[in-house]
Amino acid sequence: MGLLSGKTAIITGASKGIGKGIAETFAKQGANVAFTFLSSVEKGQALEQELQQYGTQVKGYRSDASKMEDAESLIAQVVEDFGGVHIVVNNAGITKDTLLMRMTEEDFNRVIEVNLNSVFNMTKAVQRTFLKQRSGSIVNISSVVGVKGNAGQSNYAASKAGIIGFTKSVALELGSRNIRCNAIAPGFIETEMTAVLDEKTVQQWRDGIPLKRGGSAEDVANACLFLASDMSGYITGQVMNVCGGMLT
Repeated sequence: MGLLSGKTAIITGASKGIGKGIAETFAKQGANVAFTFLSSVEKGQALEQELQQYGTQVKGYRSDASKMEDAESLIAQVVEDFGGVHIVVNNAGITKDTLLMRMTEEDFNRVIEVNLNSVFNMTKAVQRTFLKQRSGSIVNISSVVGVKGNAGQSNYAASKAGIIGFTKSVALELGSRNIRCNAIAPGFIETEMTAVLDEKTVQQWRDGIPLKRGGSAEDVANACLFLASDMSGYITGQVMNVCGGMLT
């Protein structure tokens, strides 16, 4: 019996990186997994095939959580396909890094739209289902950059800090209905996105982390598993830093 046996989870942006790690961990722990992808269609289809091995119900959906109508139709479709939903992990996100003096309005707005609006859209869309069943766990993927800021990432930092404020507010609003909402702030996580970076730079980053290594998608997924499961039944409105001590 897994920690999420009998539960259905929706994970946005799960075709690669952290989202993929979360989908795999959840399926291994007995969850039925509905996940979304947008541009990575082939990777999304491959993940759907891959997760079949764990014997739970799995389905990928091409959906853009930054659009409210997409979020609403996704929730309705998942409830129809799976018979319900118990967990939502808001992971979809992008970066458009550049110094403020070079950042366009489009660079700023698009990152806010994808990273922050998507969390509002998905939470708003699933709220009615969760209120009806008087239970639910929402896990929002923020970032240490949203906690401490980072030069060249003012748009990304603003979006990820916004997620933290939103998470705490939703926890206060919905706690009386046994609906929990928490955030995870990953630090330097080594995924496909970081694999293209200069190895020397990456090693310098690792050296600056107390645990002397970058995190893995699995490290974030394990924290996510805890917050999604009944093991964290008395935890809401919190931000868990998964950063190897970077923020200590």
